[in-house]
Amino acid sequence: MQVNIALFNDIEVLDFAGPFEVFTTASRVFARAQPHEPAPFSVATVAAGQVSARAGLQVTPSHSFRNAPIADLLIVPGGDVREALQDAALLNWLGDQASRADVVASVCTGAFLLGKLGILHGLPITTHWEDLDDLRQAVPEANVRDDLRWVDNGHLLTSAGISAGIDMSLHLVARLAGRTLAEATARQMDYCWQDSPHL
Repeated sequence: MQVNIALFNDIEVLDFAGPFEVFTTASRVFARAQPHEPAPFSVATVAAGQVSARAGLQVTPSHSFRNAPIADLLIVPGGDVREALQDAALLNWLGDQASRADVVASVCTGAFLLGKLGILHGLPITTHWEDLDDLRQAVPEANVRDDLRWVDNGHLLTSAGISAGIDMSLHLVARLAGRTLAEATARQMDYCWQDSPHL
């Protein structure tokens, strides 16, 4: 699967780096066990150009909006999304990718970007605990849940903050490539996977 992770200014570092680590580690662990089989995930970061993440970390994406592959799985991280919500180029690219991807998943306040695309209506969703009320106002047609760390609607998933995004990513590895690989990935990362979405 082609996994595309969107980047933008003021993005939360672990919101994108956590899922990046999960899916790249899953492919590495898989390749070690089955060296003659294709890896389950190919991971790319995508932005208009270099971005300045939260706390000033400079990140150069592997692809621009113009040359990015089509995502099978689109990851939309969070952070301070106020600028991103006004970025027409980012929103247009996200909308195009989301319409083609098999699975779309947000981390933290990335849910606000999906809400701006109009694809959360009628769905149970979640975000970081500090932003739940704001999300209710931004997407009143959705059912904002405060009792779940992530919500899997099949095609569309949303998650709470940093660690919930990592847990959701491991959940997606289990769903898309098998629980055995997800457990091996968490072990390789030395990460205590909370595999239930319930608080």
